[in-house]
Amino acid sequence: MKLHDYDLDIVVTGFPGKSVCHGGLGWSTVVLLRAHGRILVVDTGGFSMRGMLLKRFAERGLKPAEVTDLLLTHSHHDHSVNYPMFPNARIVIGAHELDWSLTVPWGETPVPEFYMKELKTYSKLHTAKDGEEVFPGITAHLAPGHTPGCLVYVLHTPDKDVIFAGDAAKNRAEMVSGTTDMTYDLAVSKASIDMIWGLWRKRPGNILVPGHDVPMTQDNGVTHYIDKREAAIVAWYGDDMETTTLFKLTV
Repeated sequence: MKLHDYDLDIVVTGFPGKSVCHGGLGWSTVVLLRAHGRILVVDTGGFSMRGMLLKRFAERGLKPAEVTDLLLTHSHHDHSVNYPMFPNARIVIGAHELDWSLTVPWGETPVPEFYMKELKTYSKLHTAKDGEEVFPGITAHLAPGHTPGCLVYVLHTPDKDVIFAGDAAKNRAEMVSGTTDMTYDLAVSKASIDMIWGLWRKRPGNILVPGHDVPMTQDNGVTHYIDKREAAIVAWYGDDMETTTLFKLTV
C-alpha cells in the first residue's frame, strides 16, 4: 500500500481468535514500512512466526538485519519476543511498559521475562513517552488496559492516518463493542478504545490496523475490512505424512 512517501505492507495479518484447549493463539499482526531511506517493522509476532517471517522478508528482497527501526506496541511475547531477529534495529517500546514488564512475577504472565531483561540493556533501545514522534511521521500514544504501558502508533500522511492499535484494540469486536478481552481494568481499556476511535475518526479514510485482525476503515462508525482474511490449520490425523486435514479459519 502506497501512502504518500510511505510503502506499507502487512507482512502477517493477525487473527481474532482464542484457542479453546491450548492457550492463546498469539497470531498477531506484523507490519513493514519503508520510508525516508529507513525500514521499519511494527511488532514481531511470536516464536512460531520466525521461519515464516524470514521467508516473507526474503520474498520482499529484505533481510531482517536491514531493518533500521522496530516499534513494539507492548511487551507480550506474541508481539515482542522476536526482536533479536533485527540485530541492527533501533527498538522503541513505551517507557512505562518496559518498566512494568520488569516487575511482573516470573512465570505468571505473557511477558517474556528474560527477553525484557535483556532489552533493558540493549544499546539501541529507545523508551518512548506519550505523544512523542518515534519515527518521521509516526507518533506514540499511551493506551493502557491490556497492559499498563501499551502504545498505539499513528502514521500521519498528507492524505490519511494509519493507526497501529496493537492489543489496545485487538480486533473489530473490541472496537465496535467497546469491551475487551484480557484487560486488567475494563474501564481503562474502554477509555483507550474511545481514544483510538477519536484518532480513527479524525480524518476520512483513516485506516486502523488492530493487533489481531484485518485492517479496516470506518464510515460514520460503520467498520469495513479492507483486506482478506487468510487463516487455516493443517493436521496430521492419518497414518502417513501425506494424509492431512485442512481446517479453514475463515467465515
